[in-house]
Amino acid sequence: MRQPSCSRNSRFRSKKRQGIPLGETCEFQRGDGTLDLNEILKIAIKGGASDIHLKSGLPPMFRVDGALVPLKNGERLMPDEIQKTAISIMNPLQKQHFEETREVDLAYGIAGLGRFRVNCFQQRGSVGVVFRVIPFGVKSIENLFLPKVIERIALENRGLILVTGTTGSGKSTTLASMIEYINANRTCHIMTIEDPIEFLIRDRRSIVNQREIGVDTQSFSTALRSALRQDPDVILVGEMRDFETIETAIIAAETGHLVMSTLHTLDATETINRIISVFPPYQQKQIRLQLSSILRAVISQRLVPRADGKGRVPAMEVMVTTARIRECISDKDRTKEIADAIAKGFTTYGMQSFDQSLMQLVKQKLVTYEEALKNVSNPDDFALRFRGIGGTSDGTWDDFETDDEEKEGDVLGGGPSSSEAPAEGGDGKDDDFIQRF
Repeated sequence: MRQPSCSRNSRFRSKKRQGIPLGETCEFQRGDGTLDLNEILKIAIKGGASDIHLKSGLPPMFRVDGALVPLKNGERLMPDEIQKTAISIMNPLQKQHFEETREVDLAYGIAGLGRFRVNCFQQRGSVGVVFRVIPFGVKSIENLFLPKVIERIALENRGLILVTGTTGSGKSTTLASMIEYINANRTCHIMTIEDPIEFLIRDRRSIVNQREIGVDTQSFSTALRSALRQDPDVILVGEMRDFETIETAIIAAETGHLVMSTLHTLDATETINRIISVFPPYQQKQIRLQLSSILRAVISQRLVPRADGKGRVPAMEVMVTTARIRECISDKDRTKEIADAIAKGFTTYGMQSFDQSLMQLVKQKLVTYEEALKNVSNPDDFALRFRGIGGTSDGTWDDFETDDEEKEGDVLGGGPSSSEAPAEGGDGKDDDFIQRF
């Protein structure tokens, strides 16, 4: 396909079908009723968008720094052109799946530009498409400004590691950085099971095999069972969606493999309860015992708007399994103590609560106090602590504050100062989104 060269206010539909003069001649317009998808995605990436929405009756919509913004001067999209465009990027199996279920996940790539995770679905009788931007390269743990303890967690030889958070909180990016760290520091066999494959990971010190649901295998649970017979050292499961996948992941971790996956939970306590609740009541006591022995860490994250308005930074809760944490997992009456154990394990184990992480971000002037207060777990205690007054949970902050001076200048225990920290979803330019086009 030839690269476009045209004015900014060009329309993405066929000039012939619209019958509207476009002024300057453009070469990217198609006469087959489809959109020039690559050009839309190119503009989105140039503007620093993380997601692209195509919906009939609206111009292309981009999510930038957490907010939805329309394409400047973009024409409203028609149902038929969105449908034809969606079908054009599906393979035969994906087309069949879409016809049967009215929704499908897939991956789409543009050479030299980037990769995208795509979801096509039907709403009110027409097709909608959402693209998630996935960079070609995998950023390192250090470049993502994640806590140093995550490097140690990634090098566990066996057990279960979970990365949790809401949709769009950066779980896949964090997992990819951990896999890349293993790839650079261990000689092992890494098997990933994803829907779809997001980051392409090259063999370095390790052998990396990546399988995509619907292309290379039928389901997470099927691929996970097969992986146990493929001599893996590390197994990444894109998401633990159902009972069968969770059960198989626990078995894989018990048999001496390192299993890494994600859940849509907000923190470590909710993660434990979510896994336990999937199983029938008569099994839950046994699952608690199993989970307490195999779980190595739970990393929960949220993206918080930066103080300078140039993107978002991660606030992270990190739980590392210790003797006390194991007791809290195995005893359902003590599970509520996990949050307290995390806060008190800052210095000894490298753990941190969301509130401690946010306090560090505020001190580094990466996040405003007001924004941090919206995201903390205990607003009253956080406010007292911010003013230098001991809060109700005084003991949980002792290690954090003692160690704070040693980490002065670091972001979340690792990384450069706030003036050097890049914006998530942006390149640091102080400009309006629309003007980036």
